[in-house]
Amino acid sequence: MSSALYIVIGCLAVLMLVPRLAPSDPARWHVDPRTGRPGEGRFVVALEGGDASGPVLDMTAGDLLARFDAIAMATPRTDRLAGSVPEGRITYITRSRGFGFPDYTTVEAVDDGQGARLIIFARLRYGRSDLGVNRQRVSEWLEALQAP
Repeated sequence: MSSALYIVIGCLAVLMLVPRLAPSDPARWHVDPRTGRPGEGRFVVALEGGDASGPVLDMTAGDLLARFDAIAMATPRTDRLAGSVPEGRITYITRSRGFGFPDYTTVEAVDDGQGARLIIFARLRYGRSDLGVNRQRVSEWLEALQAP
């Protein structure tokens, strides 16, 4: 009986480590956010279509992305996977509390005549549903972006 318990505990430990230790290939995750399609566990804020339309803010695309980057990087368990403000596109990896499941958010800022707008593609890596976590996180980032 005790050896079976050790096997179960060992398997659980491995399952908890896999999401944290699996490499995140920027070539796979740092993609054009315009290619994103909404669906279960995937949230898109785009120029047209998608689940929502990002706000147009009165600033340059570079300034908007820099401001967004500061907000995203202040989020717990969030790091840059690839890209930078000067490149014009950034992909973030945000890990869940506990198991450390990674979610990927790619953000690009584009000029929109009257200012700049974000194109955001957020998605999960494991499973089929994120229970609205990506949508909630992106919504909070957009709210913080529009706060005075």
